[in-house]
Amino acid sequence: MNELVAAYRYTTNNWAQIGASRMCGCCSCVQIFPAEEVVAWTGLDMHNMNDPKAVDNQTALCPRCGTEAVIGDKSGFPIHASFLVRMNEAWYQRTIIRPPPAKK
Repeated sequence: MNELVAAYRYTTNNWAQIGASRMCGCCSCVQIFPAEEVVAWTGLDMHNMNDPKAVDNQTALCPRCGTEAVIGDKSGFPIHASFLVRMNEAWYQRTIIRPPPAKK
């Protein structure tokens, strides 16, 4: 399996992984920061906030740019600039923008 595809899976539903990590990085803004700086999460609402499975499925938001693109060192992938740049190029820089269809 492609390393970048495998790593991308760790950027969602990562409550436990981020909690166990020492350092984290963002695949969107390519910043590196201590795991304790992650304080915002998505995935909970008033209907599931007491559900342990829902808590475990929360996704970290980057403390620098706010995107759901955080990966921790407990993922087993390196948290350094060159790896985060590769992740950024693979997932955030390859957007295809198509012009609107020509009007007849």
